[in-house]
Amino acid sequence: MAGALSLGALASTAQAETLRVTLQLPMKHHLGQNLQVFKEIVEEKSNGDLTVEIYDSAQLYKDKEVPQAVASGAIEMGVASITRFAGTIPAVDIFYVPFTFPDYETLFAATAKDSAVRGPIDEAILGTGARVLWWQAYGSAVMLSNDTALRTPADMEGMKVRVFGKTLGDFVETVGGVPTLTSGSEQYMAYQRGTVDAGLTGITGVTGRKLWEVMNTVTVANVAAIEFLVLINEDLWQDMSEEHRAILTEAAAEAEAWVNSRIQEIEAAAIEETKKHADVVILGPEELAAWEVAVEPVRQGYIESAGDMGQQLLDAALALR
Repeated sequence: MAGALSLGALASTAQAETLRVTLQLPMKHHLGQNLQVFKEIVEEKSNGDLTVEIYDSAQLYKDKEVPQAVASGAIEMGVASITRFAGTIPAVDIFYVPFTFPDYETLFAATAKDSAVRGPIDEAILGTGARVLWWQAYGSAVMLSNDTALRTPADMEGMKVRVFGKTLGDFVETVGGVPTLTSGSEQYMAYQRGTVDAGLTGITGVTGRKLWEVMNTVTVANVAAIEFLVLINEDLWQDMSEEHRAILTEAAAEAEAWVNSRIQEIEAAAIEETKKHADVVILGPEELAAWEVAVEPVRQGYIESAGDMGQQLLDAALALR
């Protein structure tokens, strides 16, 4: 009976496919390792009929170029920061509204497939021509600076600060800084050249890109939850056999579980590694509370920008706390 056949056996009747994936980070980063997990699962379950080729370190496209490259079919798959969709879907920046997701329990509930937060985002992105296969937890945002830790909102006043999205730019402006939008692959040079005085990035980005070589102080604060999306061209998806789509769906679910089960340990290890090269300051409850009060206008600005969908997502996110 056909229903009793394995996915691998069914796939043997489907047309072979090669899926190129563009990634801005190096393979040694946990997002690169996560793609490798996906590749191995897909190729094994399809008996080699599906081949996954990973092009890391922004060899083909920079992060900001990925959504259009995938949606247009210029490449089959790609990994992009969720904030790259903020221009067309402002509500996706819910993850960069400061201090909305205070812990991983809340974050994982929000990013679970078909949750009240993630579900509407996946559906909206589908309308751009790209399908979300799975979400990758990159980690929480930390603040980088030189010589002086950013302990209070006043410490950022007058600084040029690297950001990677509009809402984080609003955050910087709210506390008196000057936001400078810079892609992940370009931030090392921005710090080195002094284009910016400080920056926001994930702690795993500090280790993966050795940012301690150009910024010697890291302030650990749960500013925002950095999420990446693994995308596939929707036209390609629709043209695929049911068997191949089933294999990709199953592999994506396993890859998402893999990264979620490791991200907290990965972040802790990244903090310890960073301590060997830079000053690391971990903010306490009172210090965090001062930041949260200072950035309340950002939440209101997000709602004004994102409209009804933004209000819907923010309400759903706060209900998880």
